[in-house]
Amino acid sequence: MRPSTNHARSARGLLGALLTSLVSLAALLTTAPAAQADTAICQPFGTTTIQGRYVVQNNRWGTSSAQCITATDSGFRINQADGSVPTNGAPKSYPSVYNGCHYTNCSPGTNLPAQLSTVSTAPSSISYSYVNDAVYDAAYDIWLDPTPRTDGVNRTEIMIWFNRVGSIQPIGSPVGNASVGGRDWQVWSGNNGSNDVLSFVAPSALSSWSFDVMDFARQAVSRGLAQNNWYLTSVQAGFEPWQNGAGLAVTSFSSAVNTGASGGNPGNPGGSTACKVAYATNVWQGGFTADVTVTNTGSSPVNGWQLTFTLPSGQRITSAWNANLSASSGAVTASNVNYNGQIAAGGQVSFGFQGTTDGTFAKPSGFNLNGTACTAV
Repeated sequence: MRPSTNHARSARGLLGALLTSLVSLAALLTTAPAAQADTAICQPFGTTTIQGRYVVQNNRWGTSSAQCITATDSGFRINQADGSVPTNGAPKSYPSVYNGCHYTNCSPGTNLPAQLSTVSTAPSSISYSYVNDAVYDAAYDIWLDPTPRTDGVNRTEIMIWFNRVGSIQPIGSPVGNASVGGRDWQVWSGNNGSNDVLSFVAPSALSSWSFDVMDFARQAVSRGLAQNNWYLTSVQAGFEPWQNGAGLAVTSFSSAVNTGASGGNPGNPGGSTACKVAYATNVWQGGFTADVTVTNTGSSPVNGWQLTFTLPSGQRITSAWNANLSASSGAVTASNVNYNGQIAAGGQVSFGFQGTTDGTFAKPSGFNLNGTACTAV
């Protein structure tokens, strides 16, 4: 992420370029072990890994005041965010979770950087938890570059603002509105002195969403801010706080990048995945159960699976079986437990959960297995 005005963000961009090697060294020195339980990070550029595939970073660069975050098994939360900075300048930090590479620190097993022309889909899912007593934005940061670089500042930055609180605004100026991923956005465009920035601002706060990052990358290409032979280098999600920020949290996050015509998947690199999902429910006043059956209709086994979906508004999970769930509402990632991690070609795996519901009951609109869209049956 970058500051909110051209002058302030130019300073951030220049500092980032000058301090690349120092940041890389700091990351090496302060990287914590992969998070098994909640892991506290207070070092300015301290990091850890979660789920064996994503990096959580404290990323405090805009202030000398203390900031501490806690990495969880599904995201992170800000526990301490001292001090404040002017809202017409750079934010204090960008605590975030990411898939890809950031200042030479690449997430485990990532297939980024990847050339845009080779990416079929790049599904991502997130759930945010917000607070009121702070000035901040909650946003994705998606980086594109003409080269497959893993260090420093990329040529084009795409920001997706899920929420903003206070008198802050994206870089540049509004250039109209656009429908992307089935949602309407206010679009801002500008340059911070070191890279172009294309921002999509939600008209009202989004607390969770599942979408395809490539929908936004194609917007950058269509607006002349990238080309199909450029590279996607990282997909990041977190917060830019200007004032306070304690209590803000990413409660779940997933990101995959599928390359080639059929697409790969994190659990079966280089193979093809096709799937269908049966979602059987029993509904009563104020509650429901769901039995979910995932069938691998592809030609190769899936070794380690994650099924992402979004619960309709008003639904909350209270208990589950045969899977680990990343969240109880909104965007949910269900992942295998130790005894059902493989789905053979033509095979199935089942799990379920019980929950509460408020209002008219509905089923999730879609499912993705290891980043690949499944057919709902």
